[in-house]
Amino acid sequence: MIKIPANKPWIKICGLTDPENAIGCANLGADAIGLVFFDKSPRNVSIQKAVRISNALPDHILTIGVFVDASYEAIMEKVNQCALKGVQLHGNEPPELVDRLLEKNLLVIKALFATKEPFLTQASKYKNASFFLIEYGKGSLPGGNAESWNYEQALQLKTKTPVILAGGLHPDNICQAIKTARPAGIDVSSSVEKSHGIKDLNKVESFITRINSSVESIG
Repeated sequence: MIKIPANKPWIKICGLTDPENAIGCANLGADAIGLVFFDKSPRNVSIQKAVRISNALPDHILTIGVFVDASYEAIMEKVNQCALKGVQLHGNEPPELVDRLLEKNLLVIKALFATKEPFLTQASKYKNASFFLIEYGKGSLPGGNAESWNYEQALQLKTKTPVILAGGLHPDNICQAIKTARPAGIDVSSSVEKSHGIKDLNKVESFITRINSSVESIG
């Protein structure tokens, strides 16, 4: 479903709420756009806006719905209404939910955390997931809460499932984070924002440029 670049991590810009802003991120090199369906998040997006964003994006851009402990029925309702290509499970969901969503030919990302359940050490429970998104897990919300952490912990995952690195990533630390963790993907939200749900395209461009330069330096 996703063509992973052979020589660099793919890039997901998460928490978009505006179609033109999402198009801007895609034009700068984002591979995926994250749409948050979680009422307590300041980046929560309505179905109407999510539909507009999905319709506006080129076909090659992945639209990923982000859910926290939502039911299968609630997730599939959003998938069908908003033409989502993938689902990110960012709570403490049962492994069976991953399998049910995979049966619908969706890309399924399962979040794991360094400081709360599901812990990084519980990766084997979700071994069928398309990707693991790993982050710190502290703060008031389920996401990264802009908290940087020891990205070297990503190397401790004993899994064949490709890893997306998240949490506290910004232009000044992304190069070192990639060199340290060698992730298959990168997820970013708050550090490239102008306001909740609206990305600063200058920051997005800087972030993606740093990723590209870090890959070139690694060789």
